[in-house]
Amino acid sequence: MNATDDRPGTGSDAADRHLPVLLQRCVDLLAPALAEPGSVLVDCTLGMGGHTEAVLEQLPTARVIGIDRDPQALALAGERLARFGDRFTPVHAVYDEITEVVDAHAGGAVQGVLMDLGVSSLQLDETDRGFAYAQDAPLDMRMDSTQELTAAVVLNTYDERDLARILREYGEERFAGKIARAIVRRRAEREWDRSGELVDLLRAVIPAATRKTGGHPGKRTFQALRIEVNGELEVLERAVPAAIEALAVDGRIVVESYQSLEDRIVKRAIAQGTTSSAPPGLPVEPETHRPYLEALTRGAEEADAEELERNPRSASVRLRAARRVRPTPEHLLNRTNKHHTAKEDRR
Repeated sequence: MNATDDRPGTGSDAADRHLPVLLQRCVDLLAPALAEPGSVLVDCTLGMGGHTEAVLEQLPTARVIGIDRDPQALALAGERLARFGDRFTPVHAVYDEITEVVDAHAGGAVQGVLMDLGVSSLQLDETDRGFAYAQDAPLDMRMDSTQELTAAVVLNTYDERDLARILREYGEERFAGKIARAIVRRRAEREWDRSGELVDLLRAVIPAATRKTGGHPGKRTFQALRIEVNGELEVLERAVPAAIEALAVDGRIVVESYQSLEDRIVKRAIAQGTTSSAPPGLPVEPETHRPYLEALTRGAEEADAEELERNPRSASVRLRAARRVRPTPEHLLNRTNKHHTAKEDRR
């Protein structure tokens, strides 16, 4: 998640348009794991390359594998980071494919993983992407423009029950049922294709009293549609355990989340690693049940006043970090393998 100015983007201005959240804090958390020559960081959400650039500048012995599902982001970041030569490797993939990416480009466990979740500034600020409820645009919302599912497809084809479920679960929208009914009624007359029309409907459906205190009426619905279109929570559920398994002993993972659904998934994965898996009441904790992660943050860190002033988009950030202290015990590793197998079965 990044802050930008309002200039239209071309490859040459990626750095000007890109202000990463908690940049130095992320670098400082990762630095001890990336001090040795040949150390590798996987930036799972490359975006326009701000975090990666800082790592490559400040930690000259490290190299970075940058993953992004958005071809436009990869192109912009590639131009920005070209000066680092083979210390930077861009990869077009979804970050739950981290196991395959690491196998192909690192040849073994890595020393760092960074995830900066949510929608990027590039996606928010490119009007025709349809992510921003403040601007009328095609109902697209794809992070990867090569995929078929768009927000318009969701609105025009999902039944009322599924629409309500998505709005309730992914947007935490209290008027989910009412909005879903209105969406279905409207599409019986003409198909959905513009975000501005959706915002108009939301303004009409959501009670005025709620709109005065609940922020922009489009916020929760747009979040829900974006998560559905890109499978964000399913991807994250698979990606965090896989990222932890990609870490060498003493490797570090840093994750920045921007809404409670994301943070809950990250918190749960780190808590599993930092908590003993021994049954309660045992007089001695077996070696195989000791924690395999050490938390590097006390709960979730938030942006301070200085960060908020510099970068308003940092207001909702929640940062969590952990260090691998030992390999994952076999009885817990099986859970991660099941997540991975389930993903393969759905393909």
